[in-house]
Amino acid sequence: MRKFFYADDEEIKKGETTDIYFVRTKKILEAKGLTKVRVVAEITNGRLPENWEWGVLCGIEEAANLLEGLPIDVYSMPEGSIFKCRDYYGLREPVMFIEGPYGDFCIYETPLLGLLCQSSGVATKAARVKKAIGSKPAIAFGIRRMHPAISPMLDRAAYIGGLDGVSSLKGAKTIGKEPVGTMPHALIIVLGDQVKAWKAFDEVIPPEVSRIALVDTYFDEKAEAIMAAEALGEKLYAVRLDTPSSRRGDFAEIVREVRWELDARGYRNVKIFVSGGIDERSAKVLSEAGVDAFGVGTSVSNAPTIDFAMDIVSVEGRPSAKRGKLSGKKQVWRCEKCMVDIIRPFDSPQPKCPLCKGETTPMLKPLIKNGEIVAELKSPSEIREYVLRQLEKVSLSL
Repeated sequence: MRKFFYADDEEIKKGETTDIYFVRTKKILEAKGLTKVRVVAEITNGRLPENWEWGVLCGIEEAANLLEGLPIDVYSMPEGSIFKCRDYYGLREPVMFIEGPYGDFCIYETPLLGLLCQSSGVATKAARVKKAIGSKPAIAFGIRRMHPAISPMLDRAAYIGGLDGVSSLKGAKTIGKEPVGTMPHALIIVLGDQVKAWKAFDEVIPPEVSRIALVDTYFDEKAEAIMAAEALGEKLYAVRLDTPSSRRGDFAEIVREVRWELDARGYRNVKIFVSGGIDERSAKVLSEAGVDAFGVGTSVSNAPTIDFAMDIVSVEGRPSAKRGKLSGKKQVWRCEKCMVDIIRPFDSPQPKCPLCKGETTPMLKPLIKNGEIVAELKSPSEIREYVLRQLEKVSLSL
């Protein structure tokens, strides 16, 4: 008997994580001899969470693996693409479409949306944090807030969205990096003394791991920061503040005090690392107060999902859609300079950018052709670089 409640690769691939009404739909189509009716089904989002201006598309590699082998064609924006709900003219923007016999892929709608919705939400929240703090590093600390079975997905999405590293062993392996972390309060409490714990860390842990002392266990953060600097001297890379919100007060003011007191004693090289309740808004405030690096947890791992929906927009080549949706197969054209998108019928001529009058490029590119993955699936590091390049061209409202 399975000890943890999760679906494995085979169960997901067989469609066992779908909603029952798609199973019934397939059964009806089979009974009526309509399983081979060809449709185009597109994936769109009507409204982003919390009035976000843009999202980061994530989960495409998993989507490709889910749909591989089916007799369908799939066009998608590349993984890591920044997208908006609507184009320059207010038309709903597809991030993917599937073309093929509906009876062959209808049971995959539920897992497909699940793969895209959650990972895109995590990647978007991570990108918003990264946009708020610029070049300062941020590490994903949030896997403890979610089911461990999905920790690799969470860390991969957070990294793709722009965070600089992840704390979990499995997540780090997934992105091809070493895990990043400091020390828990538990170490200090078990040893019974902050200085003993900091020195034990220094004695035992390999020298290539940065010495970052947690400085808010028993005393004031300012006092413990000075204690850590005096105990470890030049070996101390940073101090970490993780004070619970109930005792924090004005966190930015605490950061300024710690910075001042360290500088006053000649420890200007010691950096300040903060964690605990960090999101894009608090990160920006704390960055301005002098924080050098961030551990970002719950706000990213528990990010709002992006409510993608899949809707049929064409049946046997004829435009057809439910109310509120636009019928017909479409292409998204983007001006890379202005980050402006334009939606057009799929076979329409390439439009010019309405702002700069420059060239546009098609964003929906072949992902699967007749069941075979044809797109080059980039590494997490390559996707992350793509995201960072795009972030330079978009704004962030807090």
